[in-house]
Formats: sequence, structure tokens, C-alpha cells
Amino acid sequence: MYHLAMQQTDSTSAPATSSSNLAIPARFGRAVQRNPCVTSAIQWGAVALYLFLLFAPFLDHAPGMESFTSSNLGRFSRFMLWGFGWPFIMLSMMLFGRVWCGVFCPDGTLTELVSRHGQKRSIPRWLRWHGWPFVMLSGTTVYGQMVGVYDFPHATLLLLGLPTLAAMLTGFLYGNGKRIWCMYLCPANGVFSLLAKIAPFHFAVNQEQWKRHSGPPPRINCAPLVNIRQMKSASACHACGRCSGYINAVDLAVRAPDSEIVAAGSKATSTAEAVTLIFGVIGICTAAMQWAGNPLFLSFKSALSAWLSGFEAFALLQSDAPWWILANYPEANTVYSLLDGLTLVLFIAGSGGMLGLAVLISAWLSVRLAGDAELTWQRLTLGLIPVAGAGMFLGLSALTVSFLRGEGLDLQWMAWLQSALLAAGALFSAWIGMRLIMKRPSPRRVAALAAYMLPVALLCYIWTVRITA
Repeated sequence: MYHLAMQQTDSTSAPATSSSNLAIPARFGRAVQRNPCVTSAIQWGAVALYLFLLFAPFLDHAPGMESFTSSNLGRFSRFMLWGFGWPFIMLSMMLFGRVWCGVFCPDGTLTELVSRHGQKRSIPRWLRWHGWPFVMLSGTTVYGQMVGVYDFPHATLLLLGLPTLAAMLTGFLYGNGKRIWCMYLCPANGVFSLLAKIAPFHFAVNQEQWKRHSGPPPRINCAPLVNIRQMKSASACHACGRCSGYINAVDLAVRAPDSEIVAAGSKATSTAEAVTLIFGVIGICTAAMQWAGNPLFLSFKSALSAWLSGFEAFALLQSDAPWWILANYPEANTVYSLLDGLTLVLFIAGSGGMLGLAVLISAWLSVRLAGDAELTWQRLTLGLIPVAGAGMFLGLSALTVSFLRGEGLDLQWMAWLQSALLAAGALFSAWIGMRLIMKRPSPRRVAALAAYMLPVALLCYIWTVRITA
């Protein structure tokens, strides 16, 4: 399935390194590269499981009910997709990099397959816009809340199925054997690329070994079009293992989880990447996971209803909409009106925007206080990835906890575990901030560190309230 994963080199290639001389991660990486059939079997097994989970709720769907809970297959599908799948996909990004993208993601497998038989057009400029990660993440997050993606199989099929079809269409038009959808338009690309920065496992490039290689290098099929020789970040690498052992200069290795962020220069962090973290992951995603049952949301809804009641169009806002615009399932006693949808969008966008703005101001103030020409607010905000990632995992795993409690399991210890995970993320972010700011201790830098810690403390407070609710 790999097609040109690695061609044999001639006598000018560097001599092969004995497997016995390699570290355990490097041996594993090279074993993956030597056995593409195993990886291919895993990929297509993941595609089959994904399609089954999408359509399983409809196989024994009880008449008159529209929720996942109307059938055993529905409950199983909901747990596997939302209770198990997405929380641990996020966790895997922080531990192993983007191995989900390279090995397990069904969208990536399907778009790469279709791309080999498509039109192979040139990638247009609009598709390469750096703002897509933020737009796609924010848009799908808000839309998912509007249609009740966690609760209704029709909404899940829509929100996950449409990107799959779009990925295949993109591959057919522009792929040429590559994963163009994954590189530019995947809704999760932005958050995945950020979380992979703190993964202790990555594919390391040995520049000295690369320079020693003489003759033409062997061809290699890197699906996300990474410039492997210049690769210093795990953000774009899909960790598929195809380049493992490449001229003995690329191998799976272990690194300090903070090394990529600390070592990155000011030019290595783009504004688009920082905006995706601040306003997308920390802002919009946090707000989307916090609105249900939130007293602030209920107060905002009451205030907005009272204000809009003076307009003639208020009666129109009280009508409902099709299920693919707003959750509309009378059989399950769930009907969102246009007013509910408007309230939801404004609350998530507004509260997420204010949270992101608070983080941005704190980062900017911290950089100003530090007075370090090498430190930018874009680079400093990357230190918040661990606490933001911990929050994402806690928010997504809330359904996991709810499901297990519904099955009668005693989870009194869960709050302690969640608090420990949040504390670990906060301490890790604090450590990265200290390494970035406190290069030369001074009162100004202490004040800068205190300003940097404000969003860390704010996120801890927000998620602690959610844990203890």
C-alpha cells in the first residue's frame, strides 16, 4: 500500500547500521518501515471499523427514537467514537506524535488511495492559506455543538462523513499520491500539529549522517510532503515510519517533551499557529466543552431572549430548523430553536474569544516585561500546549466518564485522576514558560513569568470547576 515507501540504494549509499546497535525506538521504526503490509492491514482495518461505527446505530435502530441510546449498537458506536476514540487520539498526539494520522486515520488512508487515481492538479493558492487550521477547527467545533454531534447518530454521520467525502474529493482533484486534505483542510490538523510538539517520541534527522551520504538519494514517498532533510518539528510529520532508516539519517527516537518548543527560534513559530492555539484550542474548544449546563450560558440566553423579544422577528427565532442545521429530534425530546442556535454560537464565539484575548494579552505583557528580543508572544504561547492539551482530553473524556457511570461503575476516584492530569499539564506549561523566560533571572523576568502564569491558572480554574461540578 505504500508505493515507493523506500527504494533500494546503490553502492554509493551509506552502509546500513546494524539493528543491534540501534536504540529500541529506532529498531521499532525500522521494523515498521520494513513491513508496509502490516501497516496497510492496520490502515484498512481502521477504515472498516470507522465505517462500521458510523453506520452501526442505524442497523438495529428502534423505530421512533433518534438518539444513540435507542440501540445496543448505537451505545457501542457512541462510546467507541466519542467516549474512547477522540479522547485517546488527543492523548496519543501528546505521547507519540501524529501516528494516528499516518497509520490509523481512515480519512488519510482513503484520500491517499483516491489521489493515486485522480486528476493530479496543482495545489491552488487558496487551499494553502495558513488560516485554514483555525477556521476548520472552530467551524466544525461550533457546528458539532449545534447539531448535537455527541448525542445523535445522524449528526455524527454528517459531521464525520462530510470530511471523509471532502478528503476523498480533495485527493481526487489535487492529491497525486499525497495527503493534501490532511496537510491543509483537515479540521483536526491544527490541534494535532500543536500537540505533537510535546510528544517524547519523534522521527529525528541526523544532519551529519545526511551530509556524509554521497550519490543520489533514494526516492521516498512522504504523504504529507514533509521536507525530511530540514525536519526539526514533529508538527507536520505523520509518523508513518516510511522514512525510518532513510540513508541511516532518520530514525524514531526519544526526546525531552519540551525540547522542540524551547529550542525553536522566534521565526519557527507562525502567527497562524499561535492563533489556532489561543483562539481555537484554548478559546473556542474550551467554550464548546463548557456551555452545557453552564450558569453563564443560561444567564446569557435569558438576557438575549429578553433583548430580542422587543423585535418583530422574535417569533421567527422561536421556530425550529432541520436536524442538519440544529438538533431537531422531537422523538428524543430535543428540539433547538433558531434562538437556541443563535445563543449557542454567540456564547461559544464570545466566551471563547474573550478567553483567547485574555491569553493573548497575558502573553504579550509577559514578552514586554521580559525584554527579550528573541522571545515573541507567538513562541511563548506554545508553552501553553500541555495545559491546553490536558483540558482538551478532560473535556472530550467527559462523555467517557458519563458512559461508564451510566453502566454502574464506581468512579469516585475519577475526580482525583482528572485533577492529577490537569495539574501535570499545568506544571509542564509552567516549566516550559520558566525555561523560555528565566534565562537570566531578574525582577522583570519574574514579573514576566507571573504574567505568563495567569492563563495557566485561569485554565486550571475553568477545568477544576468542570471536574468538581
